[in-house]
Parts: sequence; C-alpha cells; structure tokens
Amino acid sequence: MVTAKELYEWCKIPYTELEGHPNLKVPFRLVKDSQEMGWLMARELVDEIKAKGELRAIIPCGPACWYKPFTELVNRERVSLKGLVVFHMDECLDWQGRELPRKHPYCFRGFMEERFYDPVDPALAVPEENRVWLTPNNIEEVRRRIWEAPIDITYGGWGQDGHVAYNQARREPFSQITLDELRESTIRIQYNNIDTVLALAHRTFGAAYQFVPPMSVTLGMKECLSAKKVRLWSDTGAWKATALRVALFGYPTPEYPMTLLQEHPDALITATIDTARHPISEHPEWDLGV
Repeated sequence: MVTAKELYEWCKIPYTELEGHPNLKVPFRLVKDSQEMGWLMARELVDEIKAKGELRAIIPCGPACWYKPFTELVNRERVSLKGLVVFHMDECLDWQGRELPRKHPYCFRGFMEERFYDPVDPALAVPEENRVWLTPNNIEEVRRRIWEAPIDITYGGWGQDGHVAYNQARREPFSQITLDELRESTIRIQYNNIDTVLALAHRTFGAAYQFVPPMSVTLGMKECLSAKKVRLWSDTGAWKATALRVALFGYPTPEYPMTLLQEHPDALITATIDTARHPISEHPEWDLGV
C-alpha cells in the first residue's frame, strides 16, 4: 500500500517540473488546457488512421474535448474510417446490471453516438459492424473479437483511483486482488466503488449520488494494456491529480491500477495544467504529519 510519506513526496513536486523529471516511471506530456489537449488527441488519432488505413483501437467515452476536433478533421481531410474497428472501453449499468437509457448522462453509448459517430460524413463513417459496444450480454463475443488480432492503440483516461476503463481499485475487504490478478483482469460486470460513485455524483449531479449508476461492464487491464500503444489523457482537474502522481513516480500496485502503465513498452500520459498541478505542491507551509 502507498504510504502517506511516499504520497507526500510525489505530490509536492510542482507541475512545472513533471515533464522530463528524472524520476518519471512513465513518459509524461503537459498541455495548457482542454482545447490544446482535444486537438492533440484528435490529430494523433487521425494521423494513426491515415498511416495504417486499418486500425483496431480501444476508445473511451471522454475526455469530451476531442470529439469535435476529431470529427472536424475527419470531414475536412476526407479521412475514411471504414478500416477503423472501435472497441468501446466500458459502459455503466443500473442496479440490476441493465443498460441505461440513451439520454442518461452516464450512458456512454448514447454520448458516443451523438458526439463521436453522428457528426462524421456517412461516406467516411465507421461501419456499424466495426462499432463494438460492450453490454452485459456480449462479453464473450467482445473478448473473442479483441483477441483475434492485435490492438493497435488504446486511448483512455483515468479515474480518481487511477482506474483505466472501469478497472477500479477493489475495496471489498474479503476479496483483495494481487498485482498479477490485476494484470490478468479481463472483461466483467461489477459493482462500482463507493468512491467512484461519490466522485461522479460531485462531478455531474451536485452530489446526488442516488443518480449515479452503481454497476458497470468493462474491459480488463489485460485488454487495455494489450495494445501496441497506450495513450492516457485527462483535462478534468483536481480529482485526477493524486492518481497521476502515483502513476508517474510510484510503483505498480492494485491500489492505483494505472501504475501498470509503467510496465508497458509504449505508454504516454498527457494532462492539462489543471490536472497536473497538486495542492500539496502549492502549500509547502502545510504540516501534514509526514
């Protein structure tokens, strides 16, 4: 388990010193804001598609900043997405493990259809059969399709505990997992952690946790990290800051799943200034007892 003393050492580093820091365990890139990050995400994925023609990609719902630039680049540069196969990372479920209504703010499929697919010229669009949605009922089919050929790139974000897709740090007192079990974690349905529910409640519902979906279906870390390239991005600020520091300077631990990026041969983490800065680094006068 990460200690308070370790955490303090990592969090006190000013964000201006993160890029190129001698103790980095994962390559890191700092960007100014959401606008810069959105265009960078879009440009890099469009270039990957143009270079390969056929691309198998794991794609997240979010950050929201990149969808408009992506669809604009695709339409303006007439980039065909016919050879793109999209594996969607995860999906939220209700308390009975059922899919949410399309207009629910945490229905990822509804969000992606509206922002990622619909704005693209139909002549260029990803074919329906190449849009691999994850549901409670197709886990084995998605697993088969992922492993039938290599994944070229994983795009993703991370959560307050460093979860990639919905690979949250397990909080159950009677079923803790080892680092090897986290590495081998695969597609599954699960209950969401209380801290995840509360984080999403504050983010979206004015702390009304009653509206946050309590379950999810997710790709495992095994699928996400199987890609030749892994690119994680965040522009959502303070609630991602501590997990970022642990990933950059810590060690692989089930407590922060994104620390497994340290073992990947081609991983890169990108964050905005608001996400990379940490209050501990800005208050050296604080006595935190460590």
